[in-house]
Amino acid sequence: MTPALERRLLQIAAAVACLVPLGAGSAGVVRGAAFVFRGAVTPDLDSHFRYLSGIFLGVGVAFASCVPAIEQRGARFRLLGAFVVAGGLARLLSLATLGAPSAGHRFGLAMELGVVPLLLLWQARVASAYRTPMTPAPVSTVGR
Repeated sequence: MTPALERRLLQIAAAVACLVPLGAGSAGVVRGAAFVFRGAVTPDLDSHFRYLSGIFLGVGVAFASCVPAIEQRGARFRLLGAFVVAGGLARLLSLATLGAPSAGHRFGLAMELGVVPLLLLWQARVASAYRTPMTPAPVSTVGR
């Protein structure tokens, strides 16, 4: 596979993966805690849920900003990925302490601790294929 084709496939995969935080973040901002909770929602719970949904939406936008030049956005991509993995680890703690959440949250866990780390590794591979090799420094013959 050529580096250009691999880059294009990574861009497509990353763009598709961005649909999750963009969609869920937007729905959480618009619908609040009622997006996932069917019972009575307190103002504090709704406020916190919308705040976190806004952050999730922002992460999606930031990931999407990496897609056009994904081979050059390694630092941003890794930082965003670290945020997502940290959230996934927190979700995993919830699973371990309270039990399995609903299917949507299990899907999120798979994205956070499975798909995102794989995308991070793939981005690093593509970026390395696009780096220009460094020109070796001239060797001095002084003192030989």
